[in-house]
Amino acid sequence: MPNEHRSETSQLRADGGMRADRAAQFMPFAALRGYYELIRKQERVPEPKHELTDEEALALSQVMLRVRRGQMVRVVYYDEDAYITLTGCVARVDIVERELMVVKTKIPLDSIRSLEIVQA
Repeated sequence: MPNEHRSETSQLRADGGMRADRAAQFMPFAALRGYYELIRKQERVPEPKHELTDEEALALSQVMLRVRRGQMVRVVYYDEDAYITLTGCVARVDIVERELMVVKTKIPLDSIRSLEIVQA
């Protein structure tokens, strides 16, 4: 019974290589690293930032006062050069830092175009 205490490191293939070496050749390989991020950026259509009217700002402020942690919201906000719509659970509302955190995305309050409470 000399083969009872084989460890993974002692197992050899027929050609003398280690089994662990064979497994490494099947590891995922990203030949196009960064390519998909670049494509996503290209899909964005640049547009100028919309300045809120007094009425829009008032309506947004009223919704912001009702938003609580744990609520599901849909927010449209300006990011770099385009508007993004994000639906998710509110993780934090920070009036001092002037940001809203939806899931793991920090959104400056000044970037928000519209906010809607989807579910209380």
